[in-house]
Amino acid sequence: MRLSLFGGREARQGGDAKALAKAAAERLKGQVRTLLSLDETVAVAVNEILCADPACPGSETVILVMKPGEKTRAFKVQMAMNEVTPEALGEALGAPSGG
Repeated sequence: MRLSLFGGREARQGGDAKALAKAAAERLKGQVRTLLSLDETVAVAVNEILCADPACPGSETVILVMKPGEKTRAFKVQMAMNEVTPEALGEALGAPSGG
């Protein structure tokens, strides 16, 4: 078990789970860039959160698109990051999925 910065025990999440989450986020970032035709000056953030709304299925994926000089755009997909399909992503972004 590892110690945190402040000397307490850090809750362990398996390395495989972290690697899978990182891979899912990177996959989605690439798909967002392609679907929205974004260049490298645009920052894309992808995170999975627990939805507090009782109508939510539990986890949701939140995507932030941050273009310099523009207001940040937020998109939500009502599923965990590793479950997001190209079709669901395209629908959330209002863009065709491209298959």
